[in-house]
Amino acid sequence: MTRQIVLDTETTGLQPEEGHRIIEIGAVEIIDRRFTKNDRHIYINPERPIDEGAFKVHGISTQFLSDKPVFADIAGEFLDYIQGAELIIHNAPFDLNFLDHEYRWLNKNHSKIHHYCGVIDTLAMARKRHAGQRNSLDALCKRYDINNTHRQLHGARLDALLLAEVFLRMTGGQNSLFETPSAAISEKKQTTTTLQILSSEKINIPVILANKAEEQAHAQYLEKMQKKGECLWIKDN
Repeated sequence: MTRQIVLDTETTGLQPEEGHRIIEIGAVEIIDRRFTKNDRHIYINPERPIDEGAFKVHGISTQFLSDKPVFADIAGEFLDYIQGAELIIHNAPFDLNFLDHEYRWLNKNHSKIHHYCGVIDTLAMARKRHAGQRNSLDALCKRYDINNTHRQLHGARLDALLLAEVFLRMTGGQNSLFETPSAAISEKKQTTTTLQILSSEKINIPVILANKAEEQAHAQYLEKMQKKGECLWIKDN
């Protein structure tokens, strides 16, 4: 069983070393390339103002977050949720750096996230596959024909959902978020189908001959084609 969690965060600014904090976490769980709906979407009170530049990116205000839990309130449950999974993150060093700082503010001896989880950086993957091209999430959505017209601002949950679709298309197989398990199973069967070569001796294909009326209709159709131009079938016959 392969358990993967597509993860994204929004923050008060760019540098946790300058005291900036996580304000939103979006996480989408995938097991064996199937969406489980065991997701997480958490808003967090950063206990500090949000930079104007960051607000323009995600549109989340300090006032909106004022009644949300602080990171310490969700730290334990969230770590339990991601532990042992493979994290799928676009520009992983950014999000991991913030998560590591959050946990070390609670406990300076706390191990880094990569000790608890595997990590795949989809930005590094995209740069390798599409060298010399733009590889932002928006650019990848366009390249892989994923509708992101509803993405006016950054948001951890929305970006995690979009990234999940991008990742599955980049790695082959499932191409979109499935609404029903049967659709996911059908897609999985398609991606694991192997080529089978059958002996002609084992194939019994029935041959159905045209009846008189069908032969006559066919002949009339060829005559019409002949009137409009040369009909190769009549010429050969």
